[in-house]
Amino acid sequence: MISLLLILIPLAGGLLNFLLRSDQVARIWTLLVSFSSLAAVLCHLFCGEAANASFQADWLSLIGASFSLQMDGAAALMCLLSAVVYVLITLAIWKNDIRSSNNFFALLLLTQAGVNGVFLAADGLLFYFFWELALIPVYFLCSIWGGEKRIAVTFKFFIYTFFGSLLMLAGLLYMAYQAGGSFSLQALSDVKLSSAQQSWLFWLFFVAFAVKMPVFPFHTWQPDAYEQSPTAVTMVLSALMVKMGLFAVIRWLFPLLPGGVLQYSTIVMWLSIAGMLYASFIAMKQDDLKRLIAYSSIAHIGLINAALFAGNEGGYNGAMIQMFSHGVNVLGMWIVADIIEQKTGTRKISELGGLAQSSPMLAILLLIVALANIALPLTNAFIGEFLMFNALFKAGVWYAVAAGLSIIFGAVYTLRMIQHVFLGDKTERADSVSVIPVGATLSLVLICILIFVGGLYPGIFFRLTENSVTFLLKIFN
Repeated sequence: MISLLLILIPLAGGLLNFLLRSDQVARIWTLLVSFSSLAAVLCHLFCGEAANASFQADWLSLIGASFSLQMDGAAALMCLLSAVVYVLITLAIWKNDIRSSNNFFALLLLTQAGVNGVFLAADGLLFYFFWELALIPVYFLCSIWGGEKRIAVTFKFFIYTFFGSLLMLAGLLYMAYQAGGSFSLQALSDVKLSSAQQSWLFWLFFVAFAVKMPVFPFHTWQPDAYEQSPTAVTMVLSALMVKMGLFAVIRWLFPLLPGGVLQYSTIVMWLSIAGMLYASFIAMKQDDLKRLIAYSSIAHIGLINAALFAGNEGGYNGAMIQMFSHGVNVLGMWIVADIIEQKTGTRKISELGGLAQSSPMLAILLLIVALANIALPLTNAFIGEFLMFNALFKAGVWYAVAAGLSIIFGAVYTLRMIQHVFLGDKTERADSVSVIPVGATLSLVLICILIFVGGLYPGIFFRLTENSVTFLLKIFN
């Protein structure tokens, strides 16, 4: 029942938000709904039972589809990330000036309902339904509240993702036909496919997931979309929606098409690593904070995807932990970027400098988040990246060498950003950052706490994802 609540809470909360007319009431309601989702996840993790994590009801039974939800370890981790991210985002943008804020927050909550549905769906058609549902409110959020080029950029984003979704739908329909008309995850996993069938079906599914992550060369929509979207929407896209693609690889691609995965894992790993290096080079040349973080995200997601396809226990463990850690860390980066843009009126690194003199607290918080983003020991990203590099080394030493270069480049552009924005000569814009919003400060403090908790007690994540990792090992061994 918990799994159903995690969809109904943001869905009902979002719909009700459309009816609210007070800006303050809309914000308070959104925060209450976000805390309710977090409470539901924590209730499942600390006092729930496995039986309560599943839900089944009739839904389009004539075509073999059911409303089937299941929360395994990986899904629980992603739903926890979703709940945490929404609480932190709501706090971080509390003081932001947002026109028609009730509609804005309503669409944000509807997006969360769709994202949680993707993480929980155990029926192929239901999975596709939520995959598309999560996209629709984001389209309106970007096209209404985005930047000057929002229409063209949003259209590009929609075309990319919709085309990938159609490929996935074609693959699901074919596999459901082979399964005797059933869309259930178990029935689809039991389908016996030839090597040739697995080969072309693999690309139908993988392209859809690769666009969402995104993985090179399907990434070109992302930097523009991140730049033109409202920062709150960019936070959702970067911290949560890219995880839909990674999670889909774990929940759907690996169990349904293990032969295709083994056949094309080398190609996928090199594509992911190429994207890491390419994005890192581009990030080092960026003068726009948003675009720098966007390319940084491409590099991190590429590493996670490469580790998943390395096909060993360390890769699975590291990737799942890093999916959560990256969501937390990149959210912190976006919050700092939003504070700077809101206060100074610019995102250009060349126009900033000396912010640490005006706001030492913001500088300290950013430094913690940035060092976590480059996987400094004792931070949450360290254990995940260590496991992933170990997995890549076991798969082939050149994978680890190539991926390692991107980590070095990541340290270069991250430290360069800190130097130019917070250190150096103080600019006139720096004085405007002397006072930062309480909500945004609270969000960053909570993120820093999560960074150290994840770095010092990674066993929490290992225990949570143990059943998912065991399941994946059984598939390929």
